Amino acid sequence: MSTTLTEENYLKAIYHISQQSKSEVSTNAIAERIDAKASSVTDMLKKLADKSLITYVKYKGVTLTETGRLTAVDIIRKHRLWEVFLVEKLNFSWDEVHDVAEQLEHIKSPKLIAEIDAFLGFPTQDPHGDPIPDKFGNIQQTNKIILSKADVGQVYTCVGVLDSSSEFLKYLDKHQIGIGTELKVVDKEEFDQSLTIEIASNSLVMSKAITTNIYVKKI
Repeated sequence: MSTTLTEENYLKAIYHISQQSKSEVSTNAIAERIDAKASSVTDMLKKLADKSLITYVKYKGVTLTETGRLTAVDIIRKHRLWEVFLVEKLNFSWDEVHDVAEQLEHIKSPKLIAEIDAFLGFPTQDPHGDPIPDKFGNIQQTNKIILSKADVGQVYTCVGVLDSSSEFLKYLDKHQIGIGTELKVVDKEEFDQSLTIEIASNSLVMSKAITTNIYVKKI
């Protein structure tokens, strides 16, 4: 089924929102995520429903059909493979790749994506730690938690980020934090939930705004 760039962006947005809420996705949530007017969103949802990519019930919300889900996951797969390619083969930094991958993800050549996947050695995660769906749409999830919920005294490995904005990734680079970085939670401030983190014998105080955007896994 042929889909436009805008339709694909909607499907991807619906998928990401649904992964967070695990329920019907509201028109307002979609409008907020893609920065569009609610009336425009409603018009697009009707088009997607006509193509059987979503189930849309007015005032109740939206769910992806299986075809819609596979389409969204395929876009995400291409996006994350392009990010790996840009970082590993073209020397982009992890804070530079998102916007470029947003453009490349809409290329509709299954052969190209299959060849890139093989060329990269079939990677399972992108530079930000997000899992890369396989060609069948399966996603292998990592057992991870948000750093803000970590236990004091425990050592963890950074396995991903929730916020992949350039500004946040540059902050992490500044403090030498990346995928695979080991860190120890030394203390937690009850007043503002900030954490004192130890990284390679260096101490760093992180606000809750930071710790709620870093995924870690217990070592």
